[in-house]
Amino acid sequence: MARQQHSGDDGGTELGRFLRARRVQVTPDEVGLTVGPGLRRTPGLRREELATLAGISIDYYTRLERGKETRPSASVVDALARALHLEQVEHEHLRTLAVRAARTVPEPPVVPSRSVRHGVRLLLESLRPNPAYVVGRTNDLLAWNPGGLGLFAGIESWPLKQRNVARYVFLHPAAREVFDDWEGQLRGCVARLRALAGTDPDAPDLARLVGELLLKSPEFARLWERYEVRGRAYGRKTFHHPAVGSLTLGFQSMQVEGTAGHRLNAYHAEPGTPDYDAIVLLDMAVSEHAPKPALEQPH
Repeated sequence: MARQQHSGDDGGTELGRFLRARRVQVTPDEVGLTVGPGLRRTPGLRREELATLAGISIDYYTRLERGKETRPSASVVDALARALHLEQVEHEHLRTLAVRAARTVPEPPVVPSRSVRHGVRLLLESLRPNPAYVVGRTNDLLAWNPGGLGLFAGIESWPLKQRNVARYVFLHPAAREVFDDWEGQLRGCVARLRALAGTDPDAPDLARLVGELLLKSPEFARLWERYEVRGRAYGRKTFHHPAVGSLTLGFQSMQVEGTAGHRLNAYHAEPGTPDYDAIVLLDMAVSEHAPKPALEQPH
């Protein structure tokens, strides 16, 4: 069941599914269309409305959405992105899907790695007391410093291979209380997984995680069908931590070069502020009760 949700097993393409999902989320008012009287049976835009806005025939657009046409030109892709009011990251994702749909030879599978280089682990340790951690392409938690692990209150009771940020956010009972903007955290996790599904939809690691979350989380199932791919690489988040209270931290997410999809996420607060004092306490509290995996397993 999970495989059908994000692969091509239903006879369509990721390109077609993305177009349909975004089409039904755009209202006529948002694109300047006047809606006549009567009940609209289609949520969002109709196919013919989007085709007209993009300057292509309804037949051609219908074939695109149904996966019968898999070689749209760059100008058609750009016209659809403008008609759908896609943001830059969504526009780039649409281009990627179009390139992938046009391929006749399957790409070799990417083998994800859980190995984190020793230098990256040293970097995590040097960032203390600022919380920091490394995640893999499906949000597996691979390495961390004490504060980085401590931000996910309660995750330390899970086995190492079960520790995944998306799994924690959707399934751990503490997550809803820990994250002030829990819904925003949900959307961010789904967006990263959706982006991966667009480029490597049959990846076994992705299929396993998505299948589990579809079965166990109604929130995940609802958001998965929206095909959102926008994530935040920086900003601020507020936590309500059971050990150190409420704290608001800046964060930055960075690609770790030379790895297959690893990202380093680091949080920070201005020294001398209550938020900084809280991360110092968090670092100390976790250090007293847990080993420091940032340095334990050099690779």
